[in-house]
Amino acid sequence: MDGSEKTGFFAPEHWFRKGQGPRYRQLHRYLAKAIRDGRLEEGTQLPPERELADLADVSRVTVRRAVAQLASDGMIDQRRGSGSFVRRGGPRLEQSLSTLISFTELMQARGMTPSSQVLGRGLFMPTPDETTVLGLSSGDQVARVERLRTTDGTPIALERSSLPVDILPDPDLVETSLYAILRSSGSAPNRAIQRVTAVNLTPREAKMLALPEATAVLQIDRTAYLASGRPIEFTRGVYRSDIYDFVTEVRLEGP
Repeated sequence: MDGSEKTGFFAPEHWFRKGQGPRYRQLHRYLAKAIRDGRLEEGTQLPPERELADLADVSRVTVRRAVAQLASDGMIDQRRGSGSFVRRGGPRLEQSLSTLISFTELMQARGMTPSSQVLGRGLFMPTPDETTVLGLSSGDQVARVERLRTTDGTPIALERSSLPVDILPDPDLVETSLYAILRSSGSAPNRAIQRVTAVNLTPREAKMLALPEATAVLQIDRTAYLASGRPIEFTRGVYRSDIYDFVTEVRLEGP
């Protein structure tokens, strides 16, 4: 990217829209999308803070906040004395295993555009795992929704969620956010137990996620509970390990 291209690339007419949120958030979204779609290639150095502020016609504080969010997203490396560089190996998404948050809410909080493709949904006879985890009785049905989750057009996860029918009587209502539907009915969980396992993609999963067959991915089994202790959601998801990092905080217990 030569000088003239750089000047035009960061110009506000390309990324700022009045009424679409704070400038730092809009700038962050624009740069993040440019990194994901390859317009800002791996190893590219971002202009220094002062220069970027001039090119984007914003304050240095705005630039600092946008760049800090890119670093938090794992999209750039900030090297003391050298500058900020587009991360080699691609951007990564970091999700806490200690926080109960939906995929939609997580992506929106990071300034990304989440979407879901419903692969299947309806009322079914439960599998043995669903019966055990959700405490179902013989003859009960389970509401099931399977979705391909994408962000800014990139497929990153497959999720299959199962719930008792009295909690989700109409699976057809679920499009993007399952938890939004549960909140509207007063049935949202307030805690969950999550188990992380390394698995290899099946041929079908690989096709959905645009990855080679048998690629290693992360499988997350989540059982979510109401405040009463009743389990009301069992979700099994596979997440691209080249994009996702799951983190948790541990503390040293006293004697």
